[in-house]
Order: sequence, then C-alpha cells, then structure tokens
Amino acid sequence: MITAFVHIACKPEKLEELAEDISQIEGVTEVYSITGDYDLLAIVRVAAIEELPDIVTNNMLKKDGIVKANTSVGFKVYSRHNLEAMFSIGLD
Repeated sequence: MITAFVHIACKPEKLEELAEDISQIEGVTEVYSITGDYDLLAIVRVAAIEELPDIVTNNMLKKDGIVKANTSVGFKVYSRHNLEAMFSIGLD
C-alpha cells in the first residue's frame, strides 16, 4: 500500500467546497483542515505508485480554488493503529 500526503493551499472561500470534493475522490481516505502554510491535508492510499498521478495531478489538483500544493509519499510506517478495534463497541 502506498500512502501519499497532499498539502493544499486554497482560496479561503473555496475551503469547505474543496474539502468535500477532494474527500469524494477514489483513493482519498481522509481530508483534514490544518494549520500552517497549507489549508488542507489529503491522505491518498493506493495499491501502486503508478495510480498517484491520475488521482493527484490529473484529478485533485485541477480543482478550482487551489493555490498551491505539495505531495509527499510515505516510505515506511512506524505506527499502525487498529481502527476497527478503536471503534468497536465490544460485540463479538
């Protein structure tokens, strides 16, 4: 699994719309509003690195209102959380 982190700076009036639009793109698992030089952080998870250009460059970054973006690819994960266990209500 390949994980990419896309930092997005956008026009303030487009933030909510962009966050919603980006969250609907296949391969995007999470979108956060963040502090700092960028406004949004999109996390993209794909099976192969070859899928990233279509999702990020050809789809996500063509959205109206994006001022700039920076994409990083994760090399190695050091912490794995079991999300299913975190949200489990204890029913077996």
